Amino acid sequence: MRHPPQLARNVCVTPKMELAQGLPGQRALLPAAVLAVLSLGLSAASLLSDRWFVGTQKVPKPVCGKSVAAECPELPVPLDGGVADTPAAAVVQYSWASGDDRFSLLAFHSGLWLSCAEVLEGPGEKCRSSIELTPPAQRAILWLSLGSQTAHLSLELVSVLLLLTHLLFTHHPGLGLKLSAFAAVSSVLSGLLGMVAHMMYSQVFQATANLGPEDWRPHAWTYGWAFYTAWVSFTCCMASAVTTFNTYTKMALELQSRRARALQASTGCLLLPRAACTAPPESCHQGREPRGHDPPVRSVSESVDFLAALRARGQQDSGQGPAEAVEEEC
Repeated sequence: MRHPPQLARNVCVTPKMELAQGLPGQRALLPAAVLAVLSLGLSAASLLSDRWFVGTQKVPKPVCGKSVAAECPELPVPLDGGVADTPAAAVVQYSWASGDDRFSLLAFHSGLWLSCAEVLEGPGEKCRSSIELTPPAQRAILWLSLGSQTAHLSLELVSVLLLLTHLLFTHHPGLGLKLSAFAAVSSVLSGLLGMVAHMMYSQVFQATANLGPEDWRPHAWTYGWAFYTAWVSFTCCMASAVTTFNTYTKMALELQSRRARALQASTGCLLLPRAACTAPPESCHQGREPRGHDPPVRSVSESVDFLAALRARGQQDSGQGPAEAVEEEC
């Protein structure tokens, strides 16, 4: 009886051997991790900054005095109504400023925690709490904004830790899929909370600029670098979430395909003898009764000839069918 060459025999690959290899989609998580780290840094910088809004405040100039460097011409005025150069004359200072010349424009900047403005008396700034400046009707919204910002930062930190754990310490495909899924969900929730927090604080500042203390109300204002940094952080956060979801989908499809190939290879072991199968005995001989010795591997031509002979003798053997004969021969 002829035996097939050793190279022509099938090799059984178990699911454990198939899934032990790394998935190619794991490398695509590196851009997602970089975007998440960038979003975390920008979000922390904008949260701690007081440059969300910048502008100028219109402050009246103080009256003339010795402690104020103002141009106030001196004019002697007699106290008794006589000649002006008499000894009984008082010096009166006049200020000829009018219109906008009576005001000074001082720079200010405001953030989530503090609002600082320049002072006329000298160099330096005077800072006040943003909660103190906010109208009472808007303070609840400000607290919600601060809470949303903190939650946004915390969820982004969780996403970064999950992605770095997957890249650096995890090589198991199943666990990596779970980490990627949780990281993507954390990034999406973080981005949504950050967007809501930015919008709420913008509303609070506009209300404070119109209804806040009169000595603080800005004359003109615009957005500072921290405002734009916060929105760039939101963009990076959502881009990281989309990249992670895309990578998770690719890894899930690849893992499902490998499992299908491994299962197909395992079922192919049922047609092979014990010596030619590299899988465990329970997976190679599942559903087959143990025998004293394994039959030799037959070639395809011999199987075809044998089945033709069985079909020719089918008319003579009435008590036994071809299928039973094949089972006995195996």
